[in-house]
Amino acid sequence: MPALFTRRNLVLALLAMVLAALVAWLSRPEPLGVAVAAAGRGAVAATVANTRAGTVDACNRARLAPPVGGQIARLPVKKGDAVQAGDVLLELWNQDLRAQLALQQRDRIAAQARAREACVTAEVAAADAARATRLRADRLVSEEQAGRAVGEAEARAAGCDAARETARVGAARVAVAQANLERTILRAPFAGVIAEINGELGEVVTPSPVGVPTPPTVDIVDTSCLYISAPIDEVDAPAVRAGQRAAITLDAFPGRKFTGFVRRVAPYVMDAEKQARTVEIEAEIENAAASNLLPGYSADVEVILDTRENVLRVPTQAVIDGHSVYVLDENGGVLRSREIRRGVSNWEYTEVLAGLAEGELVVLSVDRAGVRDGARAVRE
Repeated sequence: MPALFTRRNLVLALLAMVLAALVAWLSRPEPLGVAVAAAGRGAVAATVANTRAGTVDACNRARLAPPVGGQIARLPVKKGDAVQAGDVLLELWNQDLRAQLALQQRDRIAAQARAREACVTAEVAAADAARATRLRADRLVSEEQAGRAVGEAEARAAGCDAARETARVGAARVAVAQANLERTILRAPFAGVIAEINGELGEVVTPSPVGVPTPPTVDIVDTSCLYISAPIDEVDAPAVRAGQRAAITLDAFPGRKFTGFVRRVAPYVMDAEKQARTVEIEAEIENAAASNLLPGYSADVEVILDTRENVLRVPTQAVIDGHSVYVLDENGGVLRSREIRRGVSNWEYTEVLAGLAEGELVVLSVDRAGVRDGARAVRE
């Protein structure tokens, strides 16, 4: 009887244990769904990036206004027009200056004619003087006659020189009149696109007073050459050099990268808000004309300091505090924290020198609630 009772208790105890295990298994939390990526091989670049958004600027941009005031008589361009260097953008009323130029040109022609007349007369007088000198040597004319002929020749030669100088003065006056006329004509200093026009036919424009900025009459932009002006942290600045490659992203073109290169690093440190100190850099965009970019866009610049090819890498978002990742063991369905030794990195990829094998799954959603060492998880 006691043996039977003992066996019964043992069976009941085993049943209780099985039931408890079953209840525990049935009540366990559902596996956590996590986003993962496999550690693989590829290129990783060491980069530094700007601390605040940069701005797209044109290598050549001119905000133009006539140097003199006047009424707009010609406006042969409009917004969006492509122009070449030297094209007329705007012309003020200048009929008086054109008349003055025509007058000076006619005066120059008359002065040139008078100079030719004086010089021909001088040549004739010189020939007469030479003839009189020969006759005096043969005692066929008096010394007085010969001297008078020589003096006349010298006077005519001086008149020729004076007339030529007068003609040169006339040419200079033409140049002055031409320069005054050009001050009423606005020409494109380089090939580009008209970005803005502030003025209409018949309106009067006046030059800006000294020290008082006013809107430009014509704004012309060369969109074939664009660059990004952006600040980088003073700690990163010593590693940046002109000529280094750069990857450029713009909010206006999400998911797209533009290639470029650093063309300038400012030789001074800027003081900014909140005690942050930065250095301004300029990165030029390659093939900007074919990219449909506009000055004024916000942009970010990643300067490429070093590139490692065919290395083991993981997405940077999977790396925690720079030295660990969560690895999903699909066979066991659990997450394991793993220490790694990293190499170069950027915002996209981090090189793994030790601690991971190619193909292992690292968790990307590290900030998700429940992600911890030993947590049950499945791939999303």
